[in-house]
Amino acid sequence: MKALAPYLRRHRRTLLVVALLSLVGAVAMLAQPVLVREVLDGLTGRRPIGRVVLLLTVLLLVGAVLGGVRDYLLQRTAEGLVLGTRRRLAAHLIRLPIAEYDRRRTGDLLSRVGADTTLFRAVVTSGLFELASGVVMAAGATVAMVVLDPVLFGVAVVALGAGMAVAVVVSRRIRPLAEAAQARLGDMTSAVERAISAARTIRASRAEERETEAVGQNADEAYEAGLRVARLRALISPAASAAIQGAFLLVLGAGGARVAAGAIGVGDLVAFILFLFFLVQPLGQGLNAYTQVQTGLGALRRIEEILEVPAEGESDRSGQAGGGNTVAFEDVSFAYDETLVLEKISFTVEERTRVAIVGPSGAGKSTVLQLIERFYDVDGGTISVGGVDIRELSRAALRERLGYVEQEAPVLAGTLRDNLLLTAPDADDDRLRQALAQVNLDGLVNRTPEGLDAQVGEGGVLLSGGERQRLAIARTLLSGAPILLLDEPTSNLDARNEAALRGAIGAAARDRTLLVVAHRLSTVVDSDTIVVLEAGRVVATGTHDELLVTSPLYHELATHQLLVPGVGTIRPGK
Repeated sequence: MKALAPYLRRHRRTLLVVALLSLVGAVAMLAQPVLVREVLDGLTGRRPIGRVVLLLTVLLLVGAVLGGVRDYLLQRTAEGLVLGTRRRLAAHLIRLPIAEYDRRRTGDLLSRVGADTTLFRAVVTSGLFELASGVVMAAGATVAMVVLDPVLFGVAVVALGAGMAVAVVVSRRIRPLAEAAQARLGDMTSAVERAISAARTIRASRAEERETEAVGQNADEAYEAGLRVARLRALISPAASAAIQGAFLLVLGAGGARVAAGAIGVGDLVAFILFLFFLVQPLGQGLNAYTQVQTGLGALRRIEEILEVPAEGESDRSGQAGGGNTVAFEDVSFAYDETLVLEKISFTVEERTRVAIVGPSGAGKSTVLQLIERFYDVDGGTISVGGVDIRELSRAALRERLGYVEQEAPVLAGTLRDNLLLTAPDADDDRLRQALAQVNLDGLVNRTPEGLDAQVGEGGVLLSGGERQRLAIARTLLSGAPILLLDEPTSNLDARNEAALRGAIGAAARDRTLLVVAHRLSTVVDSDTIVVLEAGRVVATGTHDELLVTSPLYHELATHQLLVPGVGTIRPGK
């Protein structure tokens, strides 16, 4: 109940009504054996029984109606519970720190939103309130049985006790096994998601069989984990059935003997057996409900594991950004998974200037942009925007001033309009078309009759690599952010589109601060400053012409990209 309380609290009024309906329904059912006894006694004593039969019929109908209303309210509450949990979990997943996405598998996270929340529903529908209503029924039946015949009650308790004890002990072991089974299901979902997301690569590599085998292995592990739960559940039913059957047989035998001895009447025995049924039925339902609750709590544990991870920005400070848009790094160091990525780097991007970061792969170029966005926080030194340490700002306030195009230039499933409105939700069609024209993508709107409402496919699969990249840049330009961070903005473009995009970037840079990461130096040779990174350190800064003379590494990069006359140009210092 402690674990469930936060989820049930918002539904407490409905659950109170359900509890009252369950109580009234239980009273109506518990009154039925008493009335049956009256009918039998009336028949044997030749007394009128019409009113008793009428009352019994009314109680049966009332119990059925109340049960139907209660079940509907429970189902509605359970659906509301699942809806609230899914919305809360999805909102939290979207706000997890970026490092959590790095170390967790997407399929497992999706499994928690789908499969785990579905299992959680059973806690309410067939778990919690079956336990509660079962307790009411069992308690009432127990009192009635003790009043009718304490001796027969003792016989019934002995028979039921042994079997129920075994079932309860076994049920307690289900929760950890159910949690493990859900984890294996998450593994399988991750394997399927991996195979589908890389379908083209897998087909081109002729790796269908290997991937199928990998998914099958995860499915086998989920199957085995499910079987372990099923084996335990299979032990519960025979133990409960044996206890119930034994109790009825013993009560019939002992009760018949007591009727023959004149200790109780036939009506008392029939009423006692009906009360025994009302005791046994909720006990059986209660055991099933207990296993459902254990399974649901296993799923809840996986949900809570994610919700317990602090969301990005929960501990952010609320400082305000400075007036300018200068970006400065001062002795910044950063390590990822205990691997040093950047070491004491310092440089400044003055307001309304264009600065490029170049260097070999693995030098830490993309990490620089991600640190400015505060996807990660620095381990040493400071990054400031407008003279204010970005750790003093909330991420929301910081990112209002940043436009960022990441290296993979992701495109969201949906339409062109959906993607463009991501950064400018109030933009009209003219503004959207203008942004596309800036990156030489206006022809994409005229390609199909749908125009801006043309579908781009999952991950932008209906677009070329260059089109996806330009769409991501157009989306960023639409934001109007005063600071642009572009990671490899022309890596997938042909010469014509690269030239057009360079013009768009140049126009944007006239009134914005621009920081560009580039492998293709042709896109940054006219930058105001070029920062050269190698192995996480700044090894040179300057203009293109200056670096050709002062930086052997930059000279080598420029030579390999045919930006220096003569392919065989000798590096400075050699």
